[in-house]
Amino acid sequence: MSEPETSAGKGRKAAVRAAMALLVFLALGAFVFLLSPQARYDWAKAIHVIAVISWMAGLLYLPRLFVYHCDAEPGSTQDRTFAVMERRLLKVIMLPAMLVSWIVGLWLAWAAGYFTSGWFIAKLVAVLIMTGAHGYLGRAAKLFAAGRNEKPARHWRIVNEVPTLAMIAAVIFVIVKPF
Repeated sequence: MSEPETSAGKGRKAAVRAAMALLVFLALGAFVFLLSPQARYDWAKAIHVIAVISWMAGLLYLPRLFVYHCDAEPGSTQDRTFAVMERRLLKVIMLPAMLVSWIVGLWLAWAAGYFTSGWFIAKLVAVLIMTGAHGYLGRAAKLFAAGRNEKPARHWRIVNEVPTLAMIAAVIFVIVKPF
């Protein structure tokens, strides 16, 4: 029988799987640019939506992890497990999804000439708020990992609403185009 796999070994395997998924995603992106302009734009929209969904999943899940992490005794197995989960969520899912959302989203706006549209500027502000929330959550994950969280679970429940409200606004601005 083989020895149980270490957390570091599992982490390396997860990182390799994430890198492979990112390479497949980038290859798909490169393929898209070989298509006709309309097909390219439609595929880019699909990639953008997939990336935004992935990013939002992380923005909504990470504060929930923090709520439960608040109950873990610093230095305990549970505390270390939460810290690993939070770090992996940030580095393997949220960061790549945010970068793809931004890059493809800006390309879509440029290709369609939306940079001077009022609704696009409003959407951009909502996305900047989501990006700020991402940065705040990333800093919080580092504090949790260092055993230095000073925020109660209630704080993280409230923080969980910020990306939700920004996402709702962004979707309304894009779909309804109120101005």
